Amino acid sequence: MSKSSALQASITVGVIGAGAMGSGIAAIAAGAGHRVLLHDADRRAIERALGTLATEFDKQVAKGRLSAEERNARLARIHAADTIDALAPCGLVIEAIVEKLDVKAAVLRSVEAVVAQDAIIGTNTSSISVTAIGAHLARPARLVGMHFFNPAQVLPLVEVVSGKSTDPAVANVIFETARAWNKVPVHCASTPGFIVNRVARPFYAEALRLLSEGAAAPATIDAILREAGGFRMGAFELMDMIGHDVNYAVTSSVYEGFYQDPRFTPSLLQKELVDAGWLGRKSGRGFYDYANPAPAVADAAPQTAPSQIAVEGDLDCAAALVDLAGRAGIGVERNSGPGDNLCVAGVRVALTDGRTATARSAEAGAPFVLFDLALDYVGCTRIALAPADQVTGNQIAAVVGLFQKLGKSVSVIDDASGMVVMRTVAMLANEAADAVHQRVASVHDVDLAMRKGVNYPVGPLAWADTIGVRTICTVLDNMSAFYGEDRYRISPLLRRRALANSALVAD
Repeated sequence: MSKSSALQASITVGVIGAGAMGSGIAAIAAGAGHRVLLHDADRRAIERALGTLATEFDKQVAKGRLSAEERNARLARIHAADTIDALAPCGLVIEAIVEKLDVKAAVLRSVEAVVAQDAIIGTNTSSISVTAIGAHLARPARLVGMHFFNPAQVLPLVEVVSGKSTDPAVANVIFETARAWNKVPVHCASTPGFIVNRVARPFYAEALRLLSEGAAAPATIDAILREAGGFRMGAFELMDMIGHDVNYAVTSSVYEGFYQDPRFTPSLLQKELVDAGWLGRKSGRGFYDYANPAPAVADAAPQTAPSQIAVEGDLDCAAALVDLAGRAGIGVERNSGPGDNLCVAGVRVALTDGRTATARSAEAGAPFVLFDLALDYVGCTRIALAPADQVTGNQIAAVVGLFQKLGKSVSVIDDASGMVVMRTVAMLANEAADAVHQRVASVHDVDLAMRKGVNYPVGPLAWADTIGVRTICTVLDNMSAFYGEDRYRISPLLRRRALANSALVAD
């Protein structure tokens, strides 16, 4: 569809709610040339929003990102609307108010009564069903979700959410309008969490599970996710930034929305923080205490690297480690066989497959140290290791020395099923595949949403293809067997692709 289907700049846009999100949306629409009417039940909120926007525009002028003339023009396009009736000229009205169905429904019914019949009503809800909101309206076909991410002026993603009654042509107009506003839109159906808040749940849930099991401390898990996994932030620092009240509420909403599916079970550890009022950065304390220096990451002490290693198999996606060893001056002996592991000082070193190192040692009759998944084994700066209970201190020291020789910081964690990055990516890919399987969104839009909405380094479906869909299924099968929980059941789409040995993302 061409940009001609986007709303023309001559169309007046109404925004209801003058908080951070509403004022950000108003600024985006004004920047695209629209006259904007900003309404809030509290007139002082509108005044504060206009003052905040003026300050933000001034900063952009000072940084050379905005001309003084455009700054003045944008402010001049935003007008206070004291009443809902004042929104009558609007061709699009976007509400960004409290996340309560009855409140949204009442406000939008009032909007519907004053705007033209062909006007589009957008809701910025992040958790309420667009279908449920539409059921309260006389013209639900004109209602569409337009979910911006906070801060709206910075984050590019907009989820265009269609309820059961949403006219596809309306959704397409909003999609093209978001694109004309220099945003990155994706289409999705109205289901709990939409795309991002659904697919992202395992990023937090698996880190919380690892912490509850004593695998490692928050600072170490965060460092592994950042420095090995390539994520912009670790799970605990991100939860602290979002606020545990908000993050826990979203998880609980998705959990209840999916009829208490165990994949979305909230964490008691996070509930304890909420109950204690330790909400993260905004309260000064969450998983981290912001009044004190940041806790140290668990870094293994320097160890002597082995002069020789043996390689059995091809190590699949971690084959780059062998090349690194050769370049580091370590002798490499290559042996054929199905093992896909290194042999260092009498211990086998292998990529985690969801089994614990202790279980693999018992099955093989030989000690194992497992290493975690990395986004890029050459470029990553940290590797996580998990030794089996059968491994001696000298053996783990030799493995630590090997990875240190390859230029990596090493975090030795407890022997946890799936370790840190692998279990996180496997679960993200699984949830993403299930969203596609259930027709929530396309493969392209799911991966795009996760990259643009929460800054993942790679879309989870493309990442699964890189690792190997069969490998992802093996990890999840082994974790399911280890825990005996439905939480780790495999999406039917993921299983089908593994059986067909085909990719999730089409070329």
